[in-house]
Amino acid sequence: MTAEVHPSVTPDGPVAVLANPSAGRGRHRGLLAPLLSRLATGGRPVRLLEAHTADEAEAVCRDAVADGVAALVAVGGDGTMHRGIQAVAGTTIPFGPVPAGTGNDFAADTGFPTDPLAAAEVMAAALRDGRSSPVDLARMTGPTGPPRWYGAVLAAGFDAIVNERANRMSWPRGPRRYDLAIMVELARLRPRRYKLRLDGEPHEVDAVLVAVGNCPSYGGGMRICPDADPTDGLLDVVVGGRLDRRTLIRVKPSIYQGTHLRHPLVHSYRVRTVELAAEGITTYADGERSLELPLTVSAVPGALRLLR
Repeated sequence: MTAEVHPSVTPDGPVAVLANPSAGRGRHRGLLAPLLSRLATGGRPVRLLEAHTADEAEAVCRDAVADGVAALVAVGGDGTMHRGIQAVAGTTIPFGPVPAGTGNDFAADTGFPTDPLAAAEVMAAALRDGRSSPVDLARMTGPTGPPRWYGAVLAAGFDAIVNERANRMSWPRGPRRYDLAIMVELARLRPRRYKLRLDGEPHEVDAVLVAVGNCPSYGGGMRICPDADPTDGLLDVVVGGRLDRRTLIRVKPSIYQGTHLRHPLVHSYRVRTVELAAEGITTYADGERSLELPLTVSAVPGALRLLR
């Protein structure tokens, strides 16, 4: 996938850096100093933002953009990217996603190197040359509250339910909590009635899996929307229908290759806007807890300028 690259005039100011030291279970913590040094070769001062919670991270990014920065760089996984995107979506401030988390789907699907230092070098070169490239974002609106943005995938089915279950559990810690949540929700698996409007066309389906992708991947390389392209101005909606437990277990591994679309109960649509409603679903966007259904998701072409 490619995006047209344009020179972009950035304001005088520093490069603001949001870093999540716990991303990727802390395995990249020692890379922060060399990352900042690489970014500094872009010719702008580098300012490290301080935040202790996800909400604080989002707030300090918004404040930095309001104060005037040359660019915003997020160091972490998709959740860290998600927080930074809220501050720069729809602006001309370039954004750099340095992949240093457990899941780095947005950075990978938009063409950045998987090595954090190599990604920082790409961003430094873009700063020196004064260039950025546009990509699309997805814009979510619910019945109340302000709109939210995401870059990768919105989960609104089984995977969202598993995430919600895992987040309510205090035991066990680490990945085992997610594994246990999967077991519990598989035992409770049942199709739900979804009401969708795809570019205004109504659909009612019974489904266990629903995802809306601006990019192909979520969950650390699961290509749930394998044909999604963040430069085409469209969203890919993937619906897994009345899959029983055994079938879902068989289909799930094929998501890593994107071959699940071959299953007769899995359908994919390409739209500009999707309205999505179902009972009892809290969605997860870029792996982060997001809006409850119902909501509307729209593709916004060129809503984000990437530092590359």
